[in-house]
Amino acid sequence: MTKSPNPPRKWPDGFKDRLTAPLPAYRELLSVTWNGGVRPCLGDADLIPVRRQGGLPRPEAGRTMVTWVGHSTFVVQIGGLTILTDPVWSRKIPGVRGRLTPPGVAWSDLPKIDAVVISHNHYDHLDAPTVRRLPRDTPMFVPARLKPWFDRRGFTDVTELDWWESATVGGVTLDFVPAHHWSRRGVFDTCRTLWGGWVIGRSVYFAGDTGYGERLAQIGERYPGLDLALMPVGGYDPHWFAKAAHVNPAEAVRGCLDVGARRMATMHWGTFVLSSEPLMVPVEQARAEWEAHGLAREDLWDLAVGESRAFTPACAPSREPAEDKVPVPVPASRREPAREAGRRRDREAARRPVREVATARASAAHRDASVPASARVSAAHRDASVPASARVSAAHRDASEETTSGASAAHRDVREEATSGVSAASERMGAGEPVGG
Repeated sequence: MTKSPNPPRKWPDGFKDRLTAPLPAYRELLSVTWNGGVRPCLGDADLIPVRRQGGLPRPEAGRTMVTWVGHSTFVVQIGGLTILTDPVWSRKIPGVRGRLTPPGVAWSDLPKIDAVVISHNHYDHLDAPTVRRLPRDTPMFVPARLKPWFDRRGFTDVTELDWWESATVGGVTLDFVPAHHWSRRGVFDTCRTLWGGWVIGRSVYFAGDTGYGERLAQIGERYPGLDLALMPVGGYDPHWFAKAAHVNPAEAVRGCLDVGARRMATMHWGTFVLSSEPLMVPVEQARAEWEAHGLAREDLWDLAVGESRAFTPACAPSREPAEDKVPVPVPASRREPAREAGRRRDREAARRPVREVATARASAAHRDASVPASARVSAAHRDASVPASARVSAAHRDASEETTSGASAAHRDVREEATSGVSAASERMGAGEPVGG
């Protein structure tokens, strides 16, 4: 691939002006900790479905395939490229207990990675040990002001973007879009780097982390006809505390409708313990909400860890000249105000008839959201889960892959994680995040 030099960018000192809700106050952190903090029961961990397929399947020509590795990590195969989202293969991240399930794809089974997209710098989305395993010429696409982090680790092809800007790799367009979230990695860098989601090939929306709000509808207005939304459904309890930064399952379904995607794949659950909801509740409630909105069951992809699914895009993935790597603003007003909710629902219903059912039944769906979790546990999902002993074996096989490459790089990351430990206790629940997670 012909690489064009990325010109230096001038950024503001921080992005706190992009916040849509205040960050948690210290007394709120104390309240959450005093009342139990993050202490879910782990007895249901063996119900989390894992389907490691002994390799990475490849899509047929003209089809797009996504594979859930765990948490917010997907392998997206689109337009002949293999793209990673927020890659985390580590067994442990700072501030939280080790992962509950092994990575759905072994690192050794990955093909050449054509690009990596990063949503923000929290430790469960930007994992230094995993990043170190990538070749240093891997194209990295990151939020504004995050490029120096990769420069220090020797990466030579890093493109940082602002909201509504786009770049291309291998002819596939990558658009960086807003999210209701925040950023922090150390003690003194709150909101110093930007956060957001990605639209890949104008077909797949990767939300990263987000709360519910008007920015989701704005994405739908700018990118009509999306085929798939990769939406977080976990990490939201207590919701009064985390809602500014994390959607709950009901909001995830609404967010999928707002962005106008035909399908939704669940993520951000079943891997790391970030909040206090029971382990299986996020996906169970997502199923219930999807059904309550009258949406087709086959369009909800409640993937098992390691599971792959493919679709034929409604339109061919957006492709641009491969040599065009300079960020290009999407031709739309960045500050366009949100449309009134009723008008937005009308436009969405006109674009997709099934959305008329969703709009008509939305209120009843939220009133019925109290269906007991035990009544919603799917027998098929239980059968799909892998016994704990098999997972331990799989995790053990992967352990040998998690050695670090390069003593100097490892030393830098140890220093960074040690610095972050000073603020880990206060940040674990910050907007529902572990050390900013």
